[in-house]
Amino acid sequence: MPEGQRGLVHAWNNGAWWLWLLRPLEWLFRTLAALRRQLYASGLLSGYRADKPVVIVGNITVGGSGKTPIVIALVEALQAQGITAGVVSRGYGAGAGVFPHTVSDASTSPDCGDEPLLIYQRTHCPCVVAPSRPAAVRTLLENFAVDVVICDDGLQHYALARDMEIAVLDARVGVGNGFCLPAGPLREPVSRLQSVDYVLYRGSDDPINGVSYEQVCLVNLATAEQRPVAIGAIGKSVYALAGIGQPEQFYTSLTRLGFDTEQRVFPDHYAYSATDFAGLGDKPVIMTEKDAVKCREFAGANAWYLRIDARLPRALPEAVAALART
Repeated sequence: MPEGQRGLVHAWNNGAWWLWLLRPLEWLFRTLAALRRQLYASGLLSGYRADKPVVIVGNITVGGSGKTPIVIALVEALQAQGITAGVVSRGYGAGAGVFPHTVSDASTSPDCGDEPLLIYQRTHCPCVVAPSRPAAVRTLLENFAVDVVICDDGLQHYALARDMEIAVLDARVGVGNGFCLPAGPLREPVSRLQSVDYVLYRGSDDPINGVSYEQVCLVNLATAEQRPVAIGAIGKSVYALAGIGQPEQFYTSLTRLGFDTEQRVFPDHYAYSATDFAGLGDKPVIMTEKDAVKCREFAGANAWYLRIDARLPRALPEAVAALART
């Protein structure tokens, strides 16, 4: 995260007085966001409606809110019911050159972005990446027989009509200071949450709208060997690498598991190289699964990722399944 952006996030989280100086810009941002949404709602700006149900998994805040594990869990829950879901994504950081890009076994993170690659590798569902989400959906439906389309992010991309909206918030952070950009972290006002179908809180055990996370196992990047999530499995002292939106939660989880971590923090969507692992051969490395999809070729024999599965409220997959069957 750039230093300026890191300072702004710190100000949001700590209620810096000077954020009030940004309120005129916040008002302008809020007004333009509402106007844009209204233009699509009224039909003055045209959107694309697919002939299959479209479900958006997004948020109203900037930064990581844990959407990708939720998309994976939702796709897997639908697959268990015999429903084929396809996923579309902007593919942040993707540079395939030609879009839409259909993710395949030959795709790399630079081709399609780390999150779509992770979704594909975990679920093996059809997955298409494009800066234009309507273009991604068209390509998906032209090439695959799917029952429902899951859009990873895109709550504010109204050019794609949707049949269900799921907003994800961090249970600890919530909506922050309640202000829109740049005075706060919101992409849209808090009132936008009243119009979505589901609001999920990452890190909550609430049975209605909470999403908890199960630390399943440690997986070796080179061999795919799985070991228990315990210090006895690989050793107590480790390097911990994370290039995600909220790395603190990853580091905290390792500490709670008993690991002594020497942390290496990278920007979200960071493009790793072999040089990032130079000098880390004296003890095991643990990273997130999102980071691991970019590091398998050069991370080394003692690099592991922490596999985490999201646990969704029971009603959510059932609602999406019902939508897919209509």
